Parts: sequence; structure tokens; C-alpha cells
Amino acid sequence: MRTWSAPHIPDLQTAGPVPSVFDSRLHEIVKLPEDRESASLYVCGITPYDATHMGHAATYVTFDLLNRAWIDAGYDVSFVQNVTDVDDPLLERAEQTGVSWEALAEEQTDLFRSDMEALNVIPPNHYIGATESVDWIVPWVERMIEDGLAYRASGYTDDDGVEHPDGDVYFDVRAAADTEHEPARWYLGYVSNYSEREMGPLFAERGGDPERPGKKDPFDALLWRAHREGEPSWDGGSLGPGRPGWHIECTVIAERFLGMPYTVQGGGNDLRFPHHEMGAGHAYAMSKNRMAEHYVHTGMVGLDGEKMSKSKGNLVLVSRLRERGVDPSAIRLAILANHYRTDWSWTQELLDESEARIQAWRRVMTADPTDDDTRSSDAVITAVRQALAQDLDAPKALHALDEWVSQVEAGGPAGDRREVARVVEARLGVTL
Repeated sequence: MRTWSAPHIPDLQTAGPVPSVFDSRLHEIVKLPEDRESASLYVCGITPYDATHMGHAATYVTFDLLNRAWIDAGYDVSFVQNVTDVDDPLLERAEQTGVSWEALAEEQTDLFRSDMEALNVIPPNHYIGATESVDWIVPWVERMIEDGLAYRASGYTDDDGVEHPDGDVYFDVRAAADTEHEPARWYLGYVSNYSEREMGPLFAERGGDPERPGKKDPFDALLWRAHREGEPSWDGGSLGPGRPGWHIECTVIAERFLGMPYTVQGGGNDLRFPHHEMGAGHAYAMSKNRMAEHYVHTGMVGLDGEKMSKSKGNLVLVSRLRERGVDPSAIRLAILANHYRTDWSWTQELLDESEARIQAWRRVMTADPTDDDTRSSDAVITAVRQALAQDLDAPKALHALDEWVSQVEAGGPAGDRREVARVVEARLGVTL
């Protein structure tokens, strides 16, 4: 699948520090290994049935910050992202709107690409659709059945009288758990650290089917959905016609293009369970290895203090803001004004502040030529880099730049304005 155009990343005069991030699984800030020159990142992509909302944008801008931090530290970064271009929400939206699911997926993926390009997000090295990965997924599921780590469930008739066929394949979470190693490499709760009591309602809310008849365990996750009339399907070999489940898609794509364990698995906090939990389980079941060395998750984004959701109809869409003429750099600055791990709300006041901020920065950056004394610019450049190296603390970096701008506007020394502008573009992804 094609990706989007890469933004310009200026070359800087010196290398930046190696970043640290908060590992959600370990529940601590970890400094990413310094004894290597490469890093690998997998960020879970969209299900393209609706436009890019601010929660999406905040997640992808966050991991763009990490990508830029690695690049600045001299790392060679391998970045992979998927697109879940066939799944129940997509099929349901296509039916509601009277368009084909393929056309809807392509339309919304195109819109996502344009949003990411406008926000200066570095594109992945590999951008892979679920429909492109079916041929890789089928052998994995077949082998999991052979190894006793997955099973076929019998058909059933649901409460609405709809008949479901034999052949849905489920991941056996109890059989796959690591009982040989200390510390264990995977078990239910390994990634999320949630108790089973906490997992129960989340599994049902986030795409699971705990009440499905024929399952060995409520937490067993779907690997292969047997073909239903009116649904798209692919040749599943010995599995029969059907389509893959959600979690296995990311695991197989990550293993194929990054290997395991890769450096960071990223996504929104709502992916900790079940998505990243099950992905790690699939990885261990097939490779006897960890899926990722570190798990990094972003907070949730609301609107004016309320949870942002499709059901409430209160989504803030990047494309709508752009249509109104809002500068994408101001949108990005509004996101960066909040620490990536916090839950926050989008407000008009936040956008107004970000638009004023970008205007002030541009006034200073495009003013008089560089001063001979560069101590002022050296200090703010160091402050920005150090802030971003400390758990991607973008608000602290923005504060350092605001102070420098205020000092310069008050008549203080600016130093090398051009180098400050290069650092802002390279590290924060903001074009001045």
C-alpha cells in the first residue's frame, strides 16, 4: 500500500540525546538502548471507515516525535504501520452509506494520508493493509492449530436467529501462556497489567466476543472468521474461506517487516488490552519470543471535557479544521501542548493559543539576521532536545521556546535564529 510524502527534516549540526519513554508494561520510564545504531517501531494504524480525528492525530504525532528523536540521535529507524482495511466497523459503515467497503476504505485511507502529510508526520517504511497480509496470516493460524494453540469453534445461532457457521478459529490464551520461563514472556495480563476482572468489560467493549458459544475461554480472541454470506472472504487454505481477525494482522505484519522483538510497540491507551495483549500472545505462541521490547501508549483525547466518540458525534476532524483554513502547524502545536501520556481535551481556547504561539515564533524566526553571540540559541536548542529526550516532554520544549521568543521580542539576544528554526522543524515537526 502506498504511503504519503515525507516531510523535510533539516540536518542539525550535532547529534541529539538518546530518548527515554514511559513503558506501559513495566510502568516506568526507560532509556532506550544506547549500544546500537538502529531502532524499530510499529504503530497500529486506522480502520478506515471515518476521517482522522484528534485522538488519531495525537497518537501519530506522538510516535513521530519518537521517530524524530531517534533520527536526531543518529539511529537508523525502521517504522511499520498497518491499515485495517477490512473489519466489522468498516463493513457496517459501508452498508449504512451504500458504498462498497473497498471504496470506503480507499477514500478514508487517502484522507488519512493527506492529514498525516499536512501534519508533517514521517511516513512508515512499510504501510501494509490487512487485505495485503492475508497470505501471510493463513500459515500462522494453520500452524497455531497444529501446535494446539488455536482451535476451531462450532457454529451457533445467535439471539436474532442468525446462523453462524462452523470454522471460526480462536486463539487459546491458556494454552499459549508461558509456563516455562521466569520471568514469563507472555501470559494474559502481561502487557496491560490488568486483572481479569478489569479485562472482562474491556474485552467486550473493544471488539471481543466473550459470550460467543463454543469458545474454551471468554478471553480467547478471533484469529480467522469463517465466511458469512455477504461478507468479503479470502482463500484460507485448510482454514476454509474467510477473513483474518484484528489482532493477528498486526502481529504477522510486525514480524514480517521488523522481526521480534522490535524496539517499541505504540498506540493509544485503549489498545493496551486486548489488542496489544493478544498481539504479544500471538508472537510468543509462534516465535517463543517477546513481540516488543517496550510498549508505549498515548492518552485519550476529549472535546471540551467530554470523551470524544463517534456515537456522541463530537469528533474533531483534522480534515475539517484544514478545510476551515486552520494552519496544520497550529494543529500540531495544539497536540504538542499536552504531554502524550495525559488525557486531555480539545478546546477552541487551545487552538487559539496555538495559533498565537506559531505567529509569535514566526515573527522572531524571520526577523533580523543572526547575532554573533549564539549562547542564547544554543541554550534553547539544548533545552528543547533535553525536554524531548525525557519521555517526549513536548510541553516543556514548547515552554523553553516561548521563553526564548519572549526574551528576543523584549530586545534580548537571539543567537542563531536559523538553527533554532531547523531544530523546531527537525525535532517538533513544526514548519516556521
